[in-house]
Amino acid sequence: MSSDPVLVVGAGLAGLACAQRLTAAGLEVTVLEASDTVGGRVRTDVIDGFRCDRGFQLINPAYPALKRVVDLEALDLRPFAAGVTVAHGDTRSTLGDPRREPTLLPSSIAAPVGTLADKLRFARWAARSLLPVDRLLRRPDQPLADDLDRANLGRLRSAVVEPFLAGVVAEREGSTSATFATLLIRSFLLGTPSVPSLGMSRLPEFMAARLPVGTVHLDSPVREAGERAVQTDGGEIAAAAVVIATDPPTAADLTGVPAPAMKALTTFWHTATEPPTGTRLLHLDGDARGPVINTAVMTNAAPTYAPAGRSLIATTVLGTDGSAEAEQSARQHAGLIYGVDAGAWELVTTHVVAGALPAQPPPLEERRPVRLPSGAYVCGDHRDTASLQGAVVSGFRAARAVLADLGVATGRD
Repeated sequence: MSSDPVLVVGAGLAGLACAQRLTAAGLEVTVLEASDTVGGRVRTDVIDGFRCDRGFQLINPAYPALKRVVDLEALDLRPFAAGVTVAHGDTRSTLGDPRREPTLLPSSIAAPVGTLADKLRFARWAARSLLPVDRLLRRPDQPLADDLDRANLGRLRSAVVEPFLAGVVAEREGSTSATFATLLIRSFLLGTPSVPSLGMSRLPEFMAARLPVGTVHLDSPVREAGERAVQTDGGEIAAAAVVIATDPPTAADLTGVPAPAMKALTTFWHTATEPPTGTRLLHLDGDARGPVINTAVMTNAAPTYAPAGRSLIATTVLGTDGSAEAEQSARQHAGLIYGVDAGAWELVTTHVVAGALPAQPPPLEERRPVRLPSGAYVCGDHRDTASLQGAVVSGFRAARAVLADLGVATGRD
């Protein structure tokens, strides 16, 4: 076996998970990260005491892989409520999961955004996601729009289901794999999405803290990568193996592996002296009267996201327009959704995330190869499902392939 370290290029969730697995097996690992911190797309900017994640992001503690790479309890997760508030006309209706939010059952039944039959059909549609995952993956796949056509959800579809899913899959057309959407619904039913009290960046920071001191090298971009070496600004570094754990476009540049289409999201972070709502719920517009796909008051769930006496509101739209005009339009639409005058809201920052998540068209490829013909390895949510779970699992898979090829075979991940 080579005495050179395994080089992991990229300190996002996939790269850190891969490095954890390799170091646990006794290998020397060096992680080279081009940025000034770990996390990749999972990052938090602290601006004047406000914690603004790079886009509206949540941790679902039901993802089994996360429990293997971080102590979820140590993250001090602050949950959102298991439901949504939908604006329609001049009113707002709240719908929730009656298992976890039983007090929302009366309002869910009474909400005039679909008939009782529509809601019962939705319950059946959502409940199928609780089938064993292997059975879900064996089902014939189709575009999400076709799947919703078959579900026959009536007004509930356009007012609630499609607006909610648009924020999750980053598109409104229903072109995403129905199987992927089903897996996401499964995760929402099994866990309550939350944020760490000190921001999403705590997740990769805690993952990196489990690695031996000196494993992660920041501000270390890789210019070229091969099977047994990488080229950096400081010269060539030899490796026992090279794992590319970057974003998809960078991985394509370094390896030639085709990059998937990427979905874009822009989040505007506003502050106000008074929150526009007192709930821990995601807010949607059932009438689609503007660009906003969802908005939430972060400080209702995690007061630590803002200085004392201030609220922090995350408002997300599709695409990459972070202009002043787009911000004004999103702020006005968010005010309409909450039923308040948002004119006095102050903009904290804008996050334009051009590569928010890889497209997941049908048929879903839930496992793409991590071992490349060149002899290098690749991991990231573009090799698995487009989720935190997928990123971590892909890191495990790449590590397992490296261990097997270096003759350090271990149990399955």
